[in-house]
Amino acid sequence: MPELSVIVHGPNTQDHLTGLLGSLAAHPFPDAEVIVAAVGDWARETAERHAPDVQVLPLPDGTSDAVARAAGAARATGRWLHFVRAKDGLPPGGPRTIAERAAELPGAVDVLLIDHVRSTWRTTGLPSADGPLLARAGRTDLALDDSARLLRLTPLLGTRVLRAGFWRAHEDEFATDDEPHAALAALLLADRVACLPHAAYEDRRLRPASLPPVTPEQRYALVDRYESLLDLVRDRPAAYTVLYEIMVRDCLRTFARAGLPEDVAREFFRRASIAALRRRPEGHRRPAGLEGVRRSLLEEGAYGKYRAFQTANRTRRAVRSTVRARGRQAGARIREQQYRRALRRPVDPHLAVFAAYWNRGVACNPAAIAAKLAELAPHIHPVWVVTAENAALLPPGTDHVVPGTRRYGEVLATAKYLVNNVNFPNAVVKRPDAVHLQTHHGTPLKRMGLDQMAFPAAAQGLDFTALLERVDKWDYSISSNSHTTRMWERAYPSRYVSLDHGYPRNDVYYTAGAAGIRAIRERLGIAPGRRAVLYAPTHRDYEAGWTPRLDLAALADRLGEDTVLLVRGHYFYDGAASPLSGARRSGRILDVSAYDPVEDLCLAADALVTDYSSIMFDYANLDRPIVVHADDWETYRTTRGVYFDLMSEAPGPVARTQEELTEILTTDAWHDASAAKARAVFRRRFCEYDDGRAAERVVRRVFLGQDEESLPPVLPIEERTPAPSPQEAVTS
Repeated sequence: MPELSVIVHGPNTQDHLTGLLGSLAAHPFPDAEVIVAAVGDWARETAERHAPDVQVLPLPDGTSDAVARAAGAARATGRWLHFVRAKDGLPPGGPRTIAERAAELPGAVDVLLIDHVRSTWRTTGLPSADGPLLARAGRTDLALDDSARLLRLTPLLGTRVLRAGFWRAHEDEFATDDEPHAALAALLLADRVACLPHAAYEDRRLRPASLPPVTPEQRYALVDRYESLLDLVRDRPAAYTVLYEIMVRDCLRTFARAGLPEDVAREFFRRASIAALRRRPEGHRRPAGLEGVRRSLLEEGAYGKYRAFQTANRTRRAVRSTVRARGRQAGARIREQQYRRALRRPVDPHLAVFAAYWNRGVACNPAAIAAKLAELAPHIHPVWVVTAENAALLPPGTDHVVPGTRRYGEVLATAKYLVNNVNFPNAVVKRPDAVHLQTHHGTPLKRMGLDQMAFPAAAQGLDFTALLERVDKWDYSISSNSHTTRMWERAYPSRYVSLDHGYPRNDVYYTAGAAGIRAIRERLGIAPGRRAVLYAPTHRDYEAGWTPRLDLAALADRLGEDTVLLVRGHYFYDGAASPLSGARRSGRILDVSAYDPVEDLCLAADALVTDYSSIMFDYANLDRPIVVHADDWETYRTTRGVYFDLMSEAPGPVARTQEELTEILTTDAWHDASAAKARAVFRRRFCEYDDGRAAERVVRRVFLGQDEESLPPVLPIEERTPAPSPQEAVTS
């Protein structure tokens, strides 16, 4: 019996079934069967081309979704059923991930909830809003009444994987073409549910103009849907209240949509009003503010008043928006005039402007360059660009400017040197006698710059024309290895000079001493003799927020008292999205997401666990063990795009599941001869120019104008001595 039956159902709308079946064929999983309930000849012919990979169940044109689902389920033999509409998709590796998670679940679990990505006719792989909600639920199975907020998940049946016995016990309730009804009913009827905060489904939204128009009866059916679902939870107050809130929200949103004919809008409002009043939970309070007014008018059935309220509210928002826009425009004009006046002043040869990570503070390559600049060229004055909220975190005595202020424009206009690890704003003018130094902030595994054009999920909001205009201002681009040099030339094509000098931020990995490493570990509270494992995952473009990839509490338990987990979340996420997700344990798991600099954490760690973060390339300089946890490699590679196959060129052992990671860290696999061999190959390729003197080479070349030949040569990798390991630091 297979663990999972993937039931693809429906017509081959706009030929999307071809891509879906092609994806399944490209990533087969022996513990999953694929059944295609093919509606119509085109769907049947498409499915039969993939035989024997799939079982084809031909159905006549016009067969409804409900009937097609039921027919596919009747043929299925798996313990779990995953219903996939033929227009939708499955990210690479999705069925495997689902099946492996389902195999862990106890028999009492009826529904496994999964995350998804969204695609439209012009974008692909956009994150859903469900990830954080699924992540907060954790890995423990639970009853819906204890976590009724899960009803707020996007109502897609494809994101509910159903136990086969549960489906058959409630098949009549699922016999509807209203997919949101079936998706919500699956939650309401389940005894227990479990969550998988992993994007294992693709919801493809077809272009509205390509679909049949929505009829008035379909509009009215929205109210009927919630009325029937509320009947299922009459005696369950928590679920009833959340479902009622969802009903009112959906009714108000539907009513607010432009384009509803007047008679349809009026009738829909009448029906929604009756349902909102009749179904209102006892003692239920309306929210405050404008939302409370909307609900009050809905319950009163005051159609005319509601329309007047809408008009007044739109007018009020328009007026406020106009006032704010005029204020911003006036301020922008003043700042622009000040900046233009400053551009007429001579360039100051003794002024350098530094910025890092979108003005977060003193960090990364710019910080290492500034420190070496103070040593070798103290006559050049550094000024850091930093946001107002981060100014208080700067080292004492740091001269800085805040964006938008008058001095900010003045220093950007008159500085000889402008140094950044991202880019300065588009409005910054490149003066002929100014020098722009782009330091970057990592070695590229994922696609960057123009190479992101083929990956819409990663390129959201990117203006590639404006990007190239910023790139054209670069005079120098720093690189740490020849792979990076080639990728920057490809991703950022322009006339800048590549400085193959190494990353200055990595110098410390060769200059730190035993005393410094001991001091860092003492600050972090790591006792001598304990193993410290740094876990530093990266950001996913296809996720809306932080999604934990590991059960850290369980991992800490398995690793034992002698191991400390240092957990570092990506800087895209704020403190509210901590990677610990409730797993804080004093002394055993330390949240170091806000600790700076990250180089200290690397020096303190005996080993690194990461996924696709560029921290692995930096940490490799230390020649310490690296373990890759790649639970979603196929999805990441497909949605983000990568420059090489990390699975075959990893710096150490690769784990695809938490159990595999635990096995590696509790045996010798994390630091055995095989791991050392892989790390040596990785270091030779990606630590090519890093030897502890990168910052010196950059300062001498850019700020002091020395020739390439007069710079300190890059040491061969065999002659480099990394900083001592934590255990060596203790005994030295």
